[in-house]
Amino acid sequence: MSDRTPAGQFLDAAIGLLRRIRDERAESVEAAGTLIADTVTDGGRLFAFGAGHSSLAAQDLVYRAGGLALMNLLTVPGVVGVDVRPATLGSALERVDGLASVVLESSPLRAGDTLVIISLSGRNALPVEMAVKARELGVRVVGVTSVAYAAQTTSRHSSGTFLKDHCDLVLDSGIAVGDAELTHEGVPAPFAPASTVVTTALLQAVMATAAAVLADRGVEPPLLRSGNVDGGLEWNARVFEEYADRIFYRH
Repeated sequence: MSDRTPAGQFLDAAIGLLRRIRDERAESVEAAGTLIADTVTDGGRLFAFGAGHSSLAAQDLVYRAGGLALMNLLTVPGVVGVDVRPATLGSALERVDGLASVVLESSPLRAGDTLVIISLSGRNALPVEMAVKARELGVRVVGVTSVAYAAQTTSRHSSGTFLKDHCDLVLDSGIAVGDAELTHEGVPAPFAPASTVVTTALLQAVMATAAAVLADRGVEPPLLRSGNVDGGLEWNARVFEEYADRIFYRH
């Protein structure tokens, strides 16, 4: 029996979105996981980027117990998270032309690497330009976005395009425009966003796929273990040493 409290309604909505990911995105998740595995076996490096709250899903992939040690966070000052003041500055920076090019030019990204770009709307200049410039460098791009925005909003990039238009692979989160799952007669605006829950789960499904693909190829996935379990720190030290040239958050 469904729980019709606001909490129950939100959880039901989130579960429904996750089931949709499971049932309708299996092929793209498999493809993205395989691309990540290919990058690892080919000697490439892995990076993730997200602006604002989209950065939460990117950060969840980096230095993560049970995650791939090779995933690095591509940071843009003032954009990753909501730790800038005023918080609206981060949103404004997403709309600045040229910022992504400057960031990529000073980053360690190179041909053969893979960059995961997370942007719910995919409409702002920063993620669009980042995808375009990264591919020009020979970097493979996995875009994580809600494709619905391309049909229901306009692009804020000078090209009139969206993130989804400049990716090697697109993972559609299926989040509705506005990112709010609930309404209430006494609340003037929709509320209860689910994009972080869904996007994080979607990307962890990709990482799980990558680990399994590597194992099936006879390659030990470069996974990290929790430092809070016996032997975890020693395990991680071995992985850090073996892959030192591909892990940038250690330097």
